[in-house]
Amino acid sequence: MALPLLKKSSEKKLQDSKLSFFPKAPGEPEELDIPVSMVEDLMLRFLYTKGTSSLRELSGSLKLSFPLLHRLFQRMRQQQLFEITGMDGNDYLFTLSGIGREQAAKRFLICHYIGPAPVSVAAYTAAVRSQNIRLAINRAMLMMALADLVLTDRFLDELGPALISQRSIFLYGPTGNGKSSIVSRLARLYQDTIAIPYAVEVDGQVIVLYDPAVHEIAEDPLSGLDQRWVACRRPCIIVGGELEPRMLELQLEEGTKVYAAPVQMRANNGMLVIDDFGRQIVSPVNLLNRWIVPLDRRVDYLTLRYGLKFQIPFELTVVFATNLNPNDLADEAFLRRIPNKLFVDGVYADVFDRIFESVLRERHLAGEANTAAFFRNLCLEMGGELRACQPADILNILVSISEFEGNEPQIDAKRLTRAAMLYFGKPKKVVDSD
Repeated sequence: MALPLLKKSSEKKLQDSKLSFFPKAPGEPEELDIPVSMVEDLMLRFLYTKGTSSLRELSGSLKLSFPLLHRLFQRMRQQQLFEITGMDGNDYLFTLSGIGREQAAKRFLICHYIGPAPVSVAAYTAAVRSQNIRLAINRAMLMMALADLVLTDRFLDELGPALISQRSIFLYGPTGNGKSSIVSRLARLYQDTIAIPYAVEVDGQVIVLYDPAVHEIAEDPLSGLDQRWVACRRPCIIVGGELEPRMLELQLEEGTKVYAAPVQMRANNGMLVIDDFGRQIVSPVNLLNRWIVPLDRRVDYLTLRYGLKFQIPFELTVVFATNLNPNDLADEAFLRRIPNKLFVDGVYADVFDRIFESVLRERHLAGEANTAAFFRNLCLEMGGELRACQPADILNILVSISEFEGNEPQIDAKRLTRAAMLYFGKPKKVVDSD
């Protein structure tokens, strides 16, 4: 689904924020923010697995400049770690010497990481802090981002200020009334570009941060940017029932000796949505206790396997979406740290009819006169209440029935009733007659 475009003035304001942190590529080893020995280890491990390489190939893999790698190559060559096997224009083709292979094997036992050189945790912290820019939105922009949903003015009046505050949000209410649909579209509000490092170095350890599954690379790369950083849209990560305690901590891959960043670190400078909160493997109390300090102080503490604890920023908006009452999930002390609590109420008749008609338009279906009113009464009779999910769910069933029977979908009382019976189960009067 195409993302809605913002007005030019608003778009420019957000796009300008990409200049708030712009790391320049280091040209000399002395300009690196990580130990030079870490880059040398990366070079040795790359050659250890690759066999033969060139400086340009190394530059593309490690995301470091040719001049910088050339300086390190000359120094390591003097240490007799490399052997030149040929030339490719003004570039060297080389492999590991016997001494170099011995050194590389030792480095490979410690860590298998081969990829973009990491940035320091200090540089990462500076990036997150400087890119924590207040979301500039208004009612028109919010309506545009959620244009394919039918929402009340009251709800929009509450959601807009909550998002601007960049504080955590509790989105709660009866199931089936659009909470998941709302949170899945909030990423549309982010129109600017931020810099995210491929990996972060802490005490000589590598933490992989960039995740192509959740980080969307910007269409227009920023020229001159340190290639160890990726220009991405602000992340919006949604987790549901699969959330478990280990996802909130550093995860060490035993085979590679490389750490994977926890979900909240990957969501920094963006949004983290805990959908269906209260249904996770981790108990709500444990999850909330884990984040009581980060939500309050905007910092998080992570621990390496051997006990070293370090601090990272916690600059993200956390959205808890649940059909449970917040008071049943957390105590008053914690709820105070989630200042925005938005109730998503059940839908009223007029809103329900608008949702039904919107789904018909989206699926290019046409109903008979007064179909919306008939369908609303049908749902009330069979389900006892109106829910925002019912029009789409039941129409999907109707379309499936038509496909099975080889007919074009027809929206009438008979077919709607048949689909509704499958959705709700047999109505009471039918059950009583059996």
